[in-house]
Amino acid sequence: MAAIGRSEHTQRASVRVLGGMVTAAHPLAANAGAEMLRSGGNAFDAIVATAAALNVVEPYMSGFAGLGMANCWVASEGRARSLDFHTPCPANFPIDSADKARMVNGPLASGTPGNLAGWATLQKTHGRKSLAEALAPAIALARNGYPITGFYLDMLNAVSARPMSDEWARVYSFGGAAKRGMILKQPELADTLEAIAADGIAHLYGGALGKRLADHMAGNGGCINLADLEAVQPIWEETIQAGYRGLTLNVPPPPAESFQFPLTLRLLEETDFSALPHLGADHLDRVFRAVRIAAELRIRNNKRTPADILELLSEDSVAPLRALVAGKDPVWGRTEQFATGPLAEGPKLNEHTTSFSAMDKEGNAVCLTQSLGSPWGSGVVIPGTGVCLNNFLNWTDLDPASPNRLAPGARYAMCLAPTIGTRDGKLALSLGTPGSYGILQTQSQALVHWLDYGLELQAAIDAPRGRLFDGRTVNLESRVEASVMDELRSRGHDVTPLGAYSWSCGGMHAIARDAAGALEGAADSRRDGAAMPVPLG
Repeated sequence: MAAIGRSEHTQRASVRVLGGMVTAAHPLAANAGAEMLRSGGNAFDAIVATAAALNVVEPYMSGFAGLGMANCWVASEGRARSLDFHTPCPANFPIDSADKARMVNGPLASGTPGNLAGWATLQKTHGRKSLAEALAPAIALARNGYPITGFYLDMLNAVSARPMSDEWARVYSFGGAAKRGMILKQPELADTLEAIAADGIAHLYGGALGKRLADHMAGNGGCINLADLEAVQPIWEETIQAGYRGLTLNVPPPPAESFQFPLTLRLLEETDFSALPHLGADHLDRVFRAVRIAAELRIRNNKRTPADILELLSEDSVAPLRALVAGKDPVWGRTEQFATGPLAEGPKLNEHTTSFSAMDKEGNAVCLTQSLGSPWGSGVVIPGTGVCLNNFLNWTDLDPASPNRLAPGARYAMCLAPTIGTRDGKLALSLGTPGSYGILQTQSQALVHWLDYGLELQAAIDAPRGRLFDGRTVNLESRVEASVMDELRSRGHDVTPLGAYSWSCGGMHAIARDAAGALEGAADSRRDGAAMPVPLG
């Protein structure tokens, strides 16, 4: 099949460079990471600086009191490594009296902060610069302020019906009169980051900030205590690997749910997309069927061992299922959690995560996906600190029959999937996206656009995508032809059109590296992202 150029599906080209690259959901954050590369740092320094800056300029998506995972390619070791800083359930979580309604808003919804520990571990293990140096751009952005965007206004609208805290309103809402271009300053967050730069992450994990957080939880119905904070320890793990079209995909192992993404592609391995018109009904039907089958297998196999997941990905396991992918009978069922389906539900405003990547001239790469959960997490901001807490426990399963049932003090499965791709044992791709359980769907769709239809990376990310939900629901971007949507409906997909570019279909950021060492960066047009090149010299 001839490669499809960028003009058919996107308004901008990939960014290409010899040297380094950072791609993230806000240009000021991508630039913060690029500053590390320009000043002699490596990809690990860059990813930490980007993460901290996103805490400031994308406060609705992530922050150091959130949770996340990273996948890395360590050039000097010639291997991929996964770092999990998605913390266990707080030890005193009241599982016997908990209900889903209390796990969306307010103090009980928050998991123990893990992002700060993850950032520090990445940098200490493989970086060149100090944590203080990596935090410096974020501190300056918080202190000096930055102009808010239309996407910031969208996020304010998304939480307008939620019971956000008074401190949240004071810090972020502009008194209900926010307009594009207004300057958001966060001096208390700047002070907090400066204290971390001076005292290290112990300021949170057992120090003064940690005590302040634990006291606020104790006085307002939360369950995170100082012992939970002191116990935080990111975990280095071996990746799960699976191949597709000559690319080896490395994703985090269980209890991460990342394996649904390569499993979907393994189900599509024998599909000849050259015979299926791009964005036609045959193309989309085949991909959506594979997504649904892989989602059900993920739900049934949560929290299995890495060996179990590798067996699930094996040819012996996958081959018999390909007939369902290529079949005519409708495929429908669960896409979210054990207890949610098969009833169809519409999209919910809980898919607020951020994923970003960095590569350097030495060939190191990091893809980091982190979140607060919902927009601004639980809506709880620790007074006087600028620290917004997550609501990650909203993603847990309370059903006693679920393999992913929440247990106090235990790790639980989560749908983050930062990905490192290699080809012939060499770094080829760093890719990730936000989107809750849609992460595992939309990354698969983008890889088909890129590898099977030959789109350049920016076009592959910008190409129309769908978000599947329990039952038969498919929310599909309206750039897909109406006749194709009608045909999909006739095949059993309950298709609802979205906007042309919908943030409910993720916010993907990626960097590819070719055999000559040239980088190709892409930032999703669905959000405020940018790919920032750092040329050699």
